Amino acid sequence: MTKITEYKELSLDDLVIGRGQVRTSEIGKDIEELANSIRVQGLLQPIVVCKSEEQSEKWEILAGQRRFLAYKFLRKQRITAAVLDGHVDEHTAKAISITENLIRRKLSGKDLIDGVTYLYKMYGTQKAVVEATGLPRAAVSKYVKYPRLIPELKKLVDNENVDIRVALKAQDAATVQDDGEPDPDTAIKLAISMHGMAGVQQKKIIEERKKNPDKPVDDVIEGAKSRTRVIQVSVTLTQSTHTALRRFATNEGINQDEAAAMLIENALTSEGLLD
Repeated sequence: MTKITEYKELSLDDLVIGRGQVRTSEIGKDIEELANSIRVQGLLQPIVVCKSEEQSEKWEILAGQRRFLAYKFLRKQRITAAVLDGHVDEHTAKAISITENLIRRKLSGKDLIDGVTYLYKMYGTQKAVVEATGLPRAAVSKYVKYPRLIPELKKLVDNENVDIRVALKAQDAATVQDDGEPDPDTAIKLAISMHGMAGVQQKKIIEERKKNPDKPVDDVIEGAKSRTRVIQVSVTLTQSTHTALRRFATNEGINQDEAAAMLIENALTSEGLLD
């Protein structure tokens, strides 16, 4: 296990961005805004580095590439870094980058999904990813997408019979125990039935499967269709609110209708108005 041995000021010229960085999209977005924040408040979180294996005279940035870029924007010469004991391999660096970004809540949904999927492919199991990152098992399950699907559901996704979000929901609903394996026939039936359903109906199926795992799956599906009345509501949003909604939907991997319904349900539940 790697550990921080010291904190030191390093020259920006001696730093290189490591290949294990989890953030790969829109790296330079809002760098000026971050730079202005650093100019006013200072560097609140040191970057994390280790010795570069490819360039022995350089330090490899494991976490904090945007802070590094902001310092370059400000034309600063040196930056505070937390130094790890020795070089770390690429997948360990990816795990460090994911967890550091998660703690700071600055990672987009796409980058997080790509990063966790990368680790899943490297380690082979969700348990290993949990142990490497410290993420909750539920979070790993959420962010590992296609590689986590059983072959039967991968085939449905490949043939465009269902989308991957529905396939994942169906697979999770077909898994009775947290550490168990999904029943393929149940997973297929759920995926095909949930495809085209409203988000609230899909949610009802998942909740019912958790409460009554032994209940016949056909009864669960029929119950969600018959007992859940779906009402469409039109709302008017400001441009900024709509932009925020789209960003939330993208990060969650859902469409805007599902995102709006989720946020409304969460708000009503927190107010004690919805069970």
